[in-house]
Amino acid sequence: MDEIDVPRFFLCPISLEIMKDPVTVLTGITYDRESIEKWLFSGKNNTCPVTKQALPVDCDLIQNHTLRRLIQSWCIMNASHGIERIPTPKPPIHKNQISKLINDAKSPQLKMKCLEKLRSIASESETNKRCMEAAGAVQFLASIVCNNYSASEEVSDDGLDVTSASCEALSILHSLQVSEAVLKSLTGKNDEFISSLMRVMQRGNYDSRAYAVLLLKSMFEVAEGMQMICLRTEFFIEIVQVLREQISQQASKAVLKLLIQLCPWGRNRTKAVEAGAVSILIELLLDSSERRTCEMILMALEMLCGCAEGRAELLQHGAGLAIVSKKILRVSQVGSDRAVRIIWSISKFSAAPAVLQQMLQLGVVAKLCLVLQVDCGNKAREKAREVLKLHARAWKSSPCIPNNLLSWYPS
Repeated sequence: MDEIDVPRFFLCPISLEIMKDPVTVLTGITYDRESIEKWLFSGKNNTCPVTKQALPVDCDLIQNHTLRRLIQSWCIMNASHGIERIPTPKPPIHKNQISKLINDAKSPQLKMKCLEKLRSIASESETNKRCMEAAGAVQFLASIVCNNYSASEEVSDDGLDVTSASCEALSILHSLQVSEAVLKSLTGKNDEFISSLMRVMQRGNYDSRAYAVLLLKSMFEVAEGMQMICLRTEFFIEIVQVLREQISQQASKAVLKLLIQLCPWGRNRTKAVEAGAVSILIELLLDSSERRTCEMILMALEMLCGCAEGRAELLQHGAGLAIVSKKILRVSQVGSDRAVRIIWSISKFSAAPAVLQQMLQLGVVAKLCLVLQVDCGNKAREKAREVLKLHARAWKSSPCIPNNLLSWYPS
């Protein structure tokens, strides 16, 4: 194929590969459907890649039949060079087809068939996903989770298998990558759907619990502040349990992002501490070496140490101070900054004599002196200097600080 002169207008401007399903956007530029769909929907861009002109949210992709026939003819002519014919593209689903499929799903058997069909449709293209959303598929899927997952039954009133149906519905919702507007609609009017997701996390299998957490993360990324303030302690108990059981790496990262997102609001810090978040985060930090995971754990711990209960839990854990100090200069600049901030919170608000002595014995003070010596970012150095000055009377003359680091102790 390298020896064949491919006509330039056969190539997609994004991928620079021969187009299999050429479509034209409103700016008049033609792209391969898969490439432009990824650009617009998965990449969440709203401009034409070539002209940079803005495109509407519901941008129509018009099939370029003429160009497709030309490409097909060229492929046939060059078959002797190993060029294969492009397959006939499957037309995108129509909104009315989705609506009819949902409306016809009356019985439990038809609901399961509908879910299977929706999964198949969603897997075919990004355009199909947007069409499903426009036809009300998201609300249909959410209703299955809400209506069929009671607190005490595994089979709903209409005979539908709750576990399999909810897991399938949540899986499809996750794959749809639901738009911000529809995510807001799921949380905007009441907490029924959030309560249903809580029941899934209480009684669902690993897959359904993971999908529930991922969906909650997406929902709270666009939620209003009042919705985040009103969360109950039970909510944090369930998401911390997912973190404790390490259902999947993706679910664990979603919980960490949820904690970082929610902790600044209202009494959420205290609620998360009451749910056991601090001890779980410390245990995870002891076992984790992946950079981004360590950064998120330290960010969450820093937020939880913003309340007295969080600091008390960290100090009560035998490895709390030690592992936070150990991560300084070993993860990243972001990680070091967050770890130093945790030490700063402890030393400023919870600096009992026993705590100060423990910080000396564990090498925390020596590590702070080392922070002043190396290039780890101005923010971390400023906080470290502030901590060392704050307790200079208790620490400066201690034999626990190596002589080579003692010279860096701020005057």
